Amino acid sequence: MHIATYRIAGERRVGLVDPAAGTVAAFDLPMDQAQAGLLALIGRAVLPRTLMPMPLSQVTLEAPIPLPRRNIFCVGKNYRAHAAEFAASGFDSSAAAGVVPAHPIIFSKLPETVVGPQAEVQIDPAVSAAVDYEGELAVIIGTGGRAISKAAAMDHVWGYTIVNDVTARDLQGRYSQWLIGKSQDTFCPMGPWAVTADAVDLATAAVRCFVNGEARQDQAVRDLIFDIPTLIATLSAGITLNPGDIIATGTPAGVGIGFDPPRYLRGGDVVRVEIDGIGAIENRVGVRV
Repeated sequence: MHIATYRIAGERRVGLVDPAAGTVAAFDLPMDQAQAGLLALIGRAVLPRTLMPMPLSQVTLEAPIPLPRRNIFCVGKNYRAHAAEFAASGFDSSAAAGVVPAHPIIFSKLPETVVGPQAEVQIDPAVSAAVDYEGELAVIIGTGGRAISKAAAMDHVWGYTIVNDVTARDLQGRYSQWLIGKSQDTFCPMGPWAVTADAVDLATAAVRCFVNGEARQDQAVRDLIFDIPTLIATLSAGITLNPGDIIATGTPAGVGIGFDPPRYLRGGDVVRVEIDGIGAIENRVGVRV
């Protein structure tokens, strides 16, 4: 299933998407429940009935979880080629651990960073002059738990979505922790919808990113250094995962910092991230004045 959170006539709704038909059918949810987006459905044994389908062209897509209940868990340096390009960049405060990490590098982004799949990413020149893109597969937890084994981990996955882990590299390099550089307002476009785990083939899916139509990133999800079961087991070893938690699994090589000279985002740029089986998000870059 493909489930979208969207607005129509000023109201937020959650609906079942038919990508082939280009339609969305709202679930029959009270308006107060629909405010939570996908979170209103996770954990239900039976989904509400759907109303009449309507064209996607008539709605405004939002992030499937417009405001996560807590910080997004993120994974750094989880593709070998990206680990190498980042370690060589001079902005890597974890470089002392080696080019390829021995264990997952976990950081987080604030919930308020999340914006929709077509929303504007805003650069504040007074804060950062080195804003970068990072296309990623994000895992959505469906069944919570603690001390989840790798063997059982996939049973806890509700599904997947796409995120762009937008990053202020200068802030990332300045501070020992990455929270500030990762958590600027609008720095987590998400969408275009959430897709149940059975609808995505992780063995064949790839993450691709384009800036102004130019291919920058393209790598198979199967190339992750630490796969999804490992990430879930690592996080849940001492942290109780909750339904609706989001784990961004890491970005492939080809980010702006990997070029010489670096190719950071500028006002007017358009960043598109695609993942097979899910779809694409496309966000224009704006500049705060």
